[in-house]
Amino acid sequence: MDNHIPKYVTQSRAAYLLGLSVSEISRISRESGIGHLERAGQEEERFFTYEELQQICVLATQEPAVTH
Repeated sequence: MDNHIPKYVTQSRAAYLLGLSVSEISRISRESGIGHLERAGQEEERFFTYEELQQICVLATQEPAVTH
């Protein structure tokens, strides 16, 4: 039985785990410099460590809510 816990999660998985949209994760990542961008040919994917996910949580909760 493999109980392997990955060191990194993808941006879409991070969004799912944190309950945020992918675009919100992308924005926070871009503005804060958190995450690791990997490129393979024309494809790009951003990965996060669990420590970085915690930092994103803190940043997301510190931002004022947008009302429409």
